[in-house]
Order: sequence, then C-alpha cells, then structure tokens
Amino acid sequence: MGLRIAPGLSDALLVDSGGTLRSRMAPPVNRLPMAPRGWPLRTIFSLFGRTVARRGVRPCPWRRAGAIRRALLLALVLAQTALAAWSMTAVLPYHGAQPLEIAILALFVLLFGWVSAGFWTALTGFLVLMSGSDRYAISRTAAPGAAIEEGARTAIVMPIANESVARVFAGLRATFRSLAATGELRHFDFFVLSDTSDPDLRVAEVAAWRDACDALDASGRLFYRRRTHRLHRKSGNLADFCRRWGRNYRYMVVLDADSVMSGECLTTLVRMMEANPNAGIVQTVPRAAGRDTLFARTQQFANRVYGPLFAAGLHFWQLGESHYWGHNAIIRVAPFMRHCALGRLPGRGALSGEILSHDFVEAALMRRAGWAVWLAYDLPGSHEEMPPNLADELARDRRWCRGNLINSRLLFAEGLHPAHRAVFMTGVMAYLAAPLWFLFLLLSTALLAVHTLVPPRYFVKPEQLFPLWPEWHPEWAVALFGATAMLLFLPKILAGALVVAQGSRSYGGALRVVPGVLTESLLSALLAPIRMLFHTQFVAGALTGGAVGWRSPPREDVETGWGEALRRHGGHSLLGILWAGAVYWLNPAFAWWLAPITGALALSVPLSVFSSRISLGLRARRARLFLIPEESRPPRELRWARAGRRRASPLPGFLDAVFDPAVNAFVQACAVARNGRSPGAHQVRQQLVHRVLESGPGALGASDKNALLGDPNALALVHRALGGGASAPDH
Repeated sequence: MGLRIAPGLSDALLVDSGGTLRSRMAPPVNRLPMAPRGWPLRTIFSLFGRTVARRGVRPCPWRRAGAIRRALLLALVLAQTALAAWSMTAVLPYHGAQPLEIAILALFVLLFGWVSAGFWTALTGFLVLMSGSDRYAISRTAAPGAAIEEGARTAIVMPIANESVARVFAGLRATFRSLAATGELRHFDFFVLSDTSDPDLRVAEVAAWRDACDALDASGRLFYRRRTHRLHRKSGNLADFCRRWGRNYRYMVVLDADSVMSGECLTTLVRMMEANPNAGIVQTVPRAAGRDTLFARTQQFANRVYGPLFAAGLHFWQLGESHYWGHNAIIRVAPFMRHCALGRLPGRGALSGEILSHDFVEAALMRRAGWAVWLAYDLPGSHEEMPPNLADELARDRRWCRGNLINSRLLFAEGLHPAHRAVFMTGVMAYLAAPLWFLFLLLSTALLAVHTLVPPRYFVKPEQLFPLWPEWHPEWAVALFGATAMLLFLPKILAGALVVAQGSRSYGGALRVVPGVLTESLLSALLAPIRMLFHTQFVAGALTGGAVGWRSPPREDVETGWGEALRRHGGHSLLGILWAGAVYWLNPAFAWWLAPITGALALSVPLSVFSSRISLGLRARRARLFLIPEESRPPRELRWARAGRRRASPLPGFLDAVFDPAVNAFVQACAVARNGRSPGAHQVRQQLVHRVLESGPGALGASDKNALLGDPNALALVHRALGGGASAPDH
C-alpha cells in the first residue's frame, strides 16, 4: 500500500491510499520471545553454586583479581569490626555479660561492620583516584574516535509513566542533538516507552513526540510506544520493547525520565561494548545536577564531591561483577533477552510476587550467565536529577526499600555469583540498618534506665564467690565514639581534599569547598535520625505487606509547606522531645550524648521546610556554596535541556483531542482502529460515545478517557457530534 506524507501536517503523519491518516510512531514489529524462567530458591548451600560459563569465552584475568580484592575487603572489615567489638565490651558496665548488653553488642557489631565496609570502599577509591592508575578501568578499553561497526545498532530507550512531558522531551532532545553532533547518529534509534495512564499527559506526550520529530528532523529515528496493558512497571516496559524490536539492535541504552547523556558518552559506551565482547552491561555513574532547592543542591554537591570516591572504590572491589542501577547504562540485548526476563517470586506474603528493584536482579542474572557487568566510574557525560526535597526523597526510598527487601529472597537463588549475593545484601542493609540503629539506641536508653532505676546486682550466678562490679570508663566511650565518627566523616574530608588537590575552581575554590563539606556534613548528620525513623517505618511496612504508592517523582523544584511537614514529621518531633526529656530525667549527662539524635528529631519539621526552600538554595549558589562543575561550567547538553524546558510551549490535553481538529486528527492517527471487532465491542463503543455526549467529555473518568483516546472511530464520532473546531473548554 503506497504512503505519502500528509500535506501541511507533520512528517510523523502519513495518509494511506485509502485516505486514512496513519502515524509513523514505531518501526515494524520484529518479534522475538523473552520468557522468564522459574526461580529455583535453594538453601544456604546455594551460596557456593557456580555460575554458568559461556562456551568460547577465555578466562578473564580480572576475575582472579576481583576474588583476591574482595577477600582482602572482608578481612579488613572483620578485623576492624573485631577490634571495635572488643572496645565496646570494655565500654559496657558488665563487659557484655548481661542479656541487655549482649543484644547491644550484637547490634553494634552489625552496624559497625556496615560502616567499616563503606569506609574501606571510600578509602580505596581515594587511593585509586589519587594515583590515577587503574589497570582494569573499562573506559580505557574504548579507542577514542574508533569507527563503530555498522552492525552495532543501538536503541536508546526511555521508559516513562505520568512524567513531566516538558522535562522528558527537553532532556531527550538535548541527548539527540548531542549525539547528532558526533556524526554517529546513524547507529542509534530513540524510543519513548510510555506507561502513562493520565489522559492529559497521554495527549501531551504524542504532541511532544511529534514536535520533537519535526524540530530534530527525527522521523524514522525517534519513536513512541504506549502500552495498553501496563504490567510489571519499568521492567515490563523494557521487556515489551525487547520482544517487539530487540532483535533489531545489538545494544540498548536505558534512560530515566530525568536522564541526559552526551553524544560522546553514548558513543564511548558502544565502543566499550565492542572492545569487550564479554561485557553484558556497562553502567555509568550519573552526575546529579539541575535542582535549585537547598536540599537538592547539598545532595548534588555530595554526589559530585563524595560520589567519585565510592564509585571508584566499588569498581576496585567488584570489577566485572558490579552494580546496575537501571538507567544511564548500556546493555547487550541478546543475552539480556535470553537470561534477564523476570518472573514472579513464588509463595505468598509481602516478599513474594512481582520483583520491584529489577536492576540488581538483572545484573545478577547477566553475571550468572557468564557475562560481565562493569561500572564505568570515570566516564563523563552522564547526568540525572535529585529529589527536590526530603519528603520526595523519602517517597522514593519507600519504593526502593520494598524492592530491596524482596530481593533478599534471591540471596540463595541457584547459580548466582557471590559478588551479586553481596549486592543483594548491601541493598537490604541500606534500609535494614535504620531499624537496627533505632533498636540500638532504644536498648542503650533501656540500659541507662536499668542502671539508674534498678539497684545493681553484684552476685548474678549461683555459688558466685566474688562480686561482679559494674565499671564505667567514659574515656573509652569517647575514644570509641571518636573512632566511629572518623570512619563516617574521614571519607568526606578525603573527598574534599581530593577536589582541592585536583583543582577546585569549578567548585568555587578551596575557600568554598571546605565550608561546603562541613555544612553538608552537618546537614546530613541532622537528617540522618529523620531518615532512620522513616526507613524503620518502611521496613516494618514492607514486612507486613503495607501498600506502596508508585507514582513518578516530581521533575521540578518543589517546596515543602508547613502543613505537609507537620503531617509527615510531627509525630517524630514529639518522639524526639519526649525521648530527650526522659533521658535527661534519668541522667542529664547522658542527654548530651543523645542530643544529636533527639535534637534532630525535635527539629525535623523546620529542617524539612527550610531545606526545601528554593530561595535558600539560590542564595547559597550566589555565595558559591555547594557549587558543582555542572553549575559553574554547565555542559552543553544540560544547557540545551534547561533552555528546552524554559521555552516549552503549552501542550494539548484530553479536551483538545476532542475539540481541536488538528489534535484530534493526530491522536486518531496514533490510535489503532479495530473495525473488525465483535458486536459486543461495537456496543461498548456506542455506550462510551453516548456517555460522552450525555455528560460531556470532561466528566469522564480516566479509564473512559483512555478508552476514547484509544478508539479512533469513537473519537471521530465524538469530535463530529460536539462540533469539531469549536474551542475546547477551559481545563
């Protein structure tokens, strides 16, 4: 059937020989199955299972190096934790001989081991970055400017769901322009994969896609696909793409709705994969930028200053058995389709069913099949955005907490590599540490109450000859507290020193980096107890099966009002005040030890409000505090994205699709006409049209609006019946 471009309309529209408008939203479907396997969940002996070795792949020298390095890390953490445990027994009055002290000591060992692992990771990263040498850095395997093979087709896919349309397409346009400037655009296609359920956003998305195709001359290279059946969220969206078009591409780069990547970064990723045929995933380390609230600017500063240390340290310990964070990464499509389809976890209860944090699991499955997963920690040009305030960060953490706890069931899955079992455990501990810390503080308060209110017992065992005297050594407690604080804050000091040593001009100079590190450390210390209580609630809710909302985070700067802050933090503030009063009543001296915890909780409402203020963030920026290179010397991609958001014109919504002839025609062309449907379906259409005409299109619910948008025949009937061409009512 011959096609011609509709005169006067976008290149994204065509008219077939029968005069029907059609869209060029996606390439022809080229199906290939992608089916999940079962989950053989075994016992602890599965920890020693072997991964599946692919035939024809020679052993890699980095694997032995990685095993030796991780053994060294384990030895360092165990030795340091054992020393700290011995010191803690000296601090406890009965040296760990009573049940309450045993519980406190056990919690201390777990928490100190977690802190120790982070310390050695950051310290190793500091040494790697200071030396400037890393023989296993995968970024150095990509020859700059090397020709990309014609068969190395790459799809850049962006799954979205009810996102800010202007933000999504501004970032996508910037990435497209940057890639076009490299001269390698012919190797890439772009796909926007929508799971949007909001009818207004759905219309806005197709309009923004059409505008982007026109502005970038991207018809036939920039595609849009909206799923009707929104199953398994992001992982299901990616699987849907792989089944339809995966066999057309050797690689795919996954973006988030707030991602922006440079063309140089994207082409370098492809060259890395070409140079490393054993690589299944290469993950970049996105640099946070683009927010103006005080909270977000401190997080951007922390990401930019401290992040490189931890990323380089993670790479040193993990090598080709690394993390995958679900976005700003390149994936080899064929093994991903063959090995990384996700099935539901068997059983009942809160930790069964759909896998939510799919990225860690996909990396583990890729490695189980013999493919390497790398972290390109030193590759520039990868960007994302941070949550604008504490409330939105916590909403995101609630989703991540449930996902990571579900992944704990895969710890004993058959054939996983020990490094990825450790990744699952670190994901769990990232949230389980909060209730453990909270319990540790409660037990410490209980121990204080026991020694204050209950007379000491000197003879606790039958036929005991000598009394057991409680011993108090405040100086040992101070020394242990100081050592623990050093493990927490020394990485930040080293990171600041590294920035100053390597050039701090783009951070505002050394005189701005130092107060920036100190102020950020103070703010993070104040926010830590608040996060502790929320994460404790999230863990409890996940384990008891509480519902978790899964809405998209805000893509703009949003401030927290006093009413919202009081609703979210009021109970925690009251707890902090009562806790501080109880401890002061028991022992005024101990109240000072607990003041950083109880004081932060008592101030949680104003902390949440003032940290979300845009004015304070802009004032800090004018003072060149928390400045990052992406602000002082913004890359062109970020400049283009910000300008695109600023210049974005208003986009049409659902009512425009009903009343405006041009929008109506385009939305009809984007839908699929199913004229051969059953008589029952025809009756459903007639009932839908009748409801629209009787009550008005604005009175429909979201499901009816989506049904109308998905049925071009019904949409055409409604448009004609309501006098197409009339102005849409205000909405």
